[in-house]
Amino acid sequence: MADAIARRLTELLTPVVEGAGAFLEGIRTTRAGKYSTVRVLVDLPDGPGELGLDALTEVSRAVSAALDEADPVKGRYTLEVSTPGAERELSTPRHFRRAVGHDVELTVEDTEGAEDTEGAEDAEDTEGAEDAEDTETEDDGAEAGLTRLTGTVAAADDDSVTLRIDGHERVVSLDDIRQARMVVIF
Repeated sequence: MADAIARRLTELLTPVVEGAGAFLEGIRTTRAGKYSTVRVLVDLPDGPGELGLDALTEVSRAVSAALDEADPVKGRYTLEVSTPGAERELSTPRHFRRAVGHDVELTVEDTEGAEDTEGAEDAEDTEGAEDAEDTETEDDGAEAGLTRLTGTVAAADDDSVTLRIDGHERVVSLDDIRQARMVVIF
């Protein structure tokens, strides 16, 4: 039932959110007795940047008006409109493009496909690759063959993400990423 409501809300709210200049990341509904909560996650459509408070307020007002008009949720409900947050999960190429300039933590399969691009034009490639390798740590709880990488997203496209790790760039295929999230490092 909650999935059916979420699908109906997604169909209703996608054009509303896009019309307000944002991207509908997801909708979750929960019910407690006769009261419901509708959580609407929105973000910028693509690329780096931040969805500011003024823009979030505009989206929230547009979503609220659309829900009032269509009345798709039975009974009383609380509407929550927010962004995915500073330490969001990354799972699509759009997510990685949105993370450009931010710190991330990736769990990747150990493959030959990941490459250090810093030294591609430089004879010091092997020394740079060793330095980048020093920043990789295997998670004690991770399965064998997985490596955890922490760095800043320098670039991303539909197939790969480029991380800046200790001054070196490393390209990782999105197919090799098992888990990814933005992190806040103090």
